[in-house]
Amino acid sequence: MKLLALILGTLLLAGCSTGLVIDRSHPSANQDNRVQFVVLHYTSASTQRSLELLTRGEVSSHYLIGDQPPTVYQLVDESRRSWHAGESEWDGRTWLNSSSIGIEIVNPGYQDTPAGRVWYPYTEGQVQALIALLKDVVQRNGIAPRNIIGHSDIAPLRKMDPGPLFPWKRLADAGLGVWPNANAVARQKAYFDLNPPSIAWYQQQLARFGYAVPQTGELDIATRHVLAAFQMHFRPELYNGEPDAQSAAILQVLNGK
Repeated sequence: MKLLALILGTLLLAGCSTGLVIDRSHPSANQDNRVQFVVLHYTSASTQRSLELLTRGEVSSHYLIGDQPPTVYQLVDESRRSWHAGESEWDGRTWLNSSSIGIEIVNPGYQDTPAGRVWYPYTEGQVQALIALLKDVVQRNGIAPRNIIGHSDIAPLRKMDPGPLFPWKRLADAGLGVWPNANAVARQKAYFDLNPPSIAWYQQQLARFGYAVPQTGELDIATRHVLAAFQMHFRPELYNGEPDAQSAAILQVLNGK
């Protein structure tokens, strides 16, 4: 009798553990993908050291693109959160680890020399690998081109990657980002040469594009950093954080005015 009771009890427990029925015939229309952004970085380290840091350190990313050869490594499943963004904000969303895919690219970043700061270029193989990876990631997750951004865009007070030699225009030409029309920028620049906008205007337009920027009406340290990050992305030949007619024109065109 004891053996029979044990068997019946076991069967009853098994039935309880497998008896959950979920009706999935009424999916809500009010939903979208968790992943809204792709954030691009450089590693400031070799491929081997980058793999060590991103797999056994305190930071991580979903993908790493090596240099020689430009192997694409997946380190974190896209359904899971990786620790690549830190304190960050874009388009009103904060702490972007929870809503982004992080892609690290092996690159030394820069070196400060007696002649000035020297930045390191990305290899052609890395650029081609990145474009192929981004096309796949963006298509599967429905990510808008304007939401392919750099670490310096989402954390301009503390980060400079992927740096001024990153090929943003080439990505935009491949449909993987946005880039202002040169003729439209030239027309707007002619206007702003004669009618320079206020600092408040820059702050409003930078915020409209997605940057987290104070709305003080003053050219404070934070605003300079944000403007420099914007310039590094869209006018990498000069990113000093100073307001000027060309920067204003690029902002105006990108914001659709």
